[in-house]
Amino acid sequence: MAAKTLAANRLRSSLTMLGIIIGNASVIATVGLGQGAQRFINAQLETLGPNVLFVIPGSRETRQLGALNLPRTLVLADAQAISEQVPAVTGVAPEASTRKLVSVGNRNANVNVVGTNSDFLTVRSFEVASGRFLSDLDLTRNAQVAVLGSTLRERLFEDQPALGQTLRIGGVSFDVIGILEKKGSNLGLDYDDAVLIPLTTQANRLPGLERSPYGIQLAFITVSARDRPSMATAQFQITNLLRLRHAITDEDDFYISSQDTLLSIANTITGALTLMLAAIASISLLVGGIGIMNIMLVSVRERTQEIGLRKAIGATQADILSQFLIEATILAAAGGVVGTALGVGGVLLLAALTPFDAGISVAAILLAVGVSGGIGLFFGVVPARQAARLDPIVALRSA
Repeated sequence: MAAKTLAANRLRSSLTMLGIIIGNASVIATVGLGQGAQRFINAQLETLGPNVLFVIPGSRETRQLGALNLPRTLVLADAQAISEQVPAVTGVAPEASTRKLVSVGNRNANVNVVGTNSDFLTVRSFEVASGRFLSDLDLTRNAQVAVLGSTLRERLFEDQPALGQTLRIGGVSFDVIGILEKKGSNLGLDYDDAVLIPLTTQANRLPGLERSPYGIQLAFITVSARDRPSMATAQFQITNLLRLRHAITDEDDFYISSQDTLLSIANTITGALTLMLAAIASISLLVGGIGIMNIMLVSVRERTQEIGLRKAIGATQADILSQFLIEATILAAAGGVVGTALGVGGVLLLAALTPFDAGISVAAILLAVGVSGGIGLFFGVVPARQAARLDPIVALRSA
């Protein structure tokens, strides 16, 4: 009887379900998008390299305050000391970066020029597509050689061969000795659209890189630990070494971040955003429940004669209560099913159109459908009880 009654008022039933449909679809889509964003960030962090530690200049508090002129407290000698004196470390890649105009013939590109050493390749898990990478001899000789990212190679040389060609960086000639495999950007660092040169050459042959009385200043140092269990040991040893070298007695003028730390921060942020978005979307479920209650109250008033006749021929209060509760639950559950289908479709569309590997959360689907059914049951109680308590004589007279 409940199903026939709802089918007889298709338009009203459909409009009543609309709030539940939107709420379910929103919750499932936002949870899927949040999980996709989380997986995307985790994949980006994994590309930074295995067992990686980042030694970053400036205290953590200074960077959290968003200082414009961050202190350059790390120098090349610090990286060399870590490589020589920290046994838990297998590779050390110092980096310094400046933006320069790179030109080949009449083609120009304003890109990041990254000064580093031979360990960069293994520490950061890059591969050379052709040619070779920077060597220790290149750093010793201040060699004017360059390794190009794949995107920059296409911009400067298009279909022409790049190896052995000469390009100009800030007006200084460099020979192209290698091309990196395409890896994609991570955390705002796009080495595919950058040129890598020996750090010593960058400091001695190109203007713009700051120096201090202690040596060549670095943007950060990337360190590869021996294995994952050794990361904590490496961090402890590096901290002690740099505190001794910098004669620190109070707050460190550097801090060390690991992949695990970055993953934890990223997961916390994306988890909180997903929860917040899901909570906002779930308000639609509440609105949909209120809509169900309003329509059911109107339905009780419209069907007063029906209720009176049913009670006059023997229907109990429990029968009337059950019918109206079933109607409310059917509306909410049907809205939940339709909303789930739309939400899943939205997640698949996001996965196809964005870089996020958006996933379908079974838990979110079960929760959304269960909550929508519960909302229908909850908000259907008031009109159902009102219908069940109608006096049959009064109902027939009012009809």
